[in-house]
Amino acid sequence: MASRASVLLTYLLLLVPPIVVSTFYLLVSFPTPPHRLPAPVFPGLSSLPPDSRARDIYPEDWLDDGYYADLPMGRTRYWLVGPESGSKVVLIHGLSVPAFVWEPLIPQLTAAGNRVLVYDLYGRGYSDAPAAGVVYDPHLYVTQLALLLQHVGWQRTRLVGYSMGGAITAAFVATFPRLVEDDIVLIASAGLVESSDLPRTAKVMSSPIVQLLTANPIIKAYLRRLATSRSSPSSESAGVNTLAELVRLQSAHLPGFNRAVSSSLRSGPVRGMSWAFESEGWRGRRVLVVHGTQDNTVPSAHAARIRGLIVEAGASTNSTSSLPSSPPPSASSPTRKWSWFASASDSSSSLEREPSARVEVEMIPGAGHALTWTHADEVGALVCRFLGGDGV
Repeated sequence: MASRASVLLTYLLLLVPPIVVSTFYLLVSFPTPPHRLPAPVFPGLSSLPPDSRARDIYPEDWLDDGYYADLPMGRTRYWLVGPESGSKVVLIHGLSVPAFVWEPLIPQLTAAGNRVLVYDLYGRGYSDAPAAGVVYDPHLYVTQLALLLQHVGWQRTRLVGYSMGGAITAAFVATFPRLVEDDIVLIASAGLVESSDLPRTAKVMSSPIVQLLTANPIIKAYLRRLATSRSSPSSESAGVNTLAELVRLQSAHLPGFNRAVSSSLRSGPVRGMSWAFESEGWRGRRVLVVHGTQDNTVPSAHAARIRGLIVEAGASTNSTSSLPSSPPPSASSPTRKWSWFASASDSSSSLEREPSARVEVEMIPGAGHALTWTHADEVGALVCRFLGGDGV
């Protein structure tokens, strides 16, 4: 018995010191410097053959002066057009159609003397799609824009956001208010979309299981053949159909597109953005909200809700009184264009306070969600008038 104890003690004396030393070393040792590796990304449309249908619809040089910015999460494709001395304006597109959605409006903006920066969001068009578990949330899009502004050397700019781009605009105003000039335009803005507003197809297609299935090479090949076999008819709606075809082609050919759209729907700035519209970053701004009365993607009632949140944010900070957030009676008519102006400073109070946002809402009769194409002249006139300083 004593012999066994002696043997055990001997083993302990032999094993314990190296274990203690090794543990101490592992606890206090400092790791070697990590190697800088490029962030894993999926490439954009530039990875497709030059004669591909997607690049035929949306050429890489659809605007002059196009460039790439090498940002930490992937390359961003952008274009700078208009007089260099003009007022700076950034155009932010929506969920699925890249910067090409602005094509009908850009000539109007540049002719009005604006220097326009337009770019593809991550995962769309010619911009890379960050991979490796990156979530396409508001922080990703806000960071992309902030870094892009730094890249082009713009210290402040006006913002025009369409659909999901409107929600990105709101997040940017809330996060970097000092980088934003006073004039802001929100066109068919998302951000307050409820789950009940989304079609069942969008919910199913954005689910992780379906995304995993569509990544299968056989299914991808089928989607590519399906997208290639469909073409836009020649009709009054040819422009909108071309945009829809571009979405299908991106979905079929760009590995990161579906995940970018899916993640944006589930975790991104399409929903749950009331915090951004309630931010004090809107204080002192001039805001134009444009929406179509027949918008089936983002309900037209969201224009009044967005206006209410922006105004009430300032009113609740500066006064105990508040303005009604519902539109005037004429707003319910689908055949009339209506507008109103609202400001928290309009409420009666003897207290001296900083002015809140001043909001103008313009409803375009008969316009759906693709109003930058279907009603380009009317939308362009409203935006140019507003940015030109008339009106509010």
